[in-house]
Amino acid sequence: QVQLVESGGGSVQAGGSLRLSCAASGFRETMTSYCGMGWFRRAPGKDREGVGVSTRAGVVVYTDFVKGRFTVSIDNAKETLYLGMNKLKSEDTATYYCAADCDGSVNEFNAWEQYRYDFWGQGTQVTVSS
Repeated sequence: QVQLVESGGGSVQAGGSLRLSCAASGFRETMTSYCGMGWFRRAPGKDREGVGVSTRAGVVVYTDFVKGRFTVSIDNAKETLYLGMNKLKSEDTATYYCAADCDGSVNEFNAWEQYRYDFWGQGTQVTVSS
């Protein structure tokens, strides 16, 4: 059974940093090296939106509102996806989800099309106070 389990969320003041983790398990291959993986978030009262994605081809893309502040990284030995978040703002408050595309349909041009992702985690809450 495939599982994506996020952790590392919490409360932080504006300007601070957090690192989220997404531990993958249960896939027939090492998920983080076989699949494209990424982070999405849902802020209160808003639709879920993309944050940063590492495609199956190894291209990393970010949405404009996190460029220069957030970093997606992968540790294949630990089968874990990370999201390093710096210079956090109150508008970054959201539930953060990791997702995996294991059929290779995600590329740098369609990375925010959420229906292309095969597996999703349950989310971890990040709250940034100003």
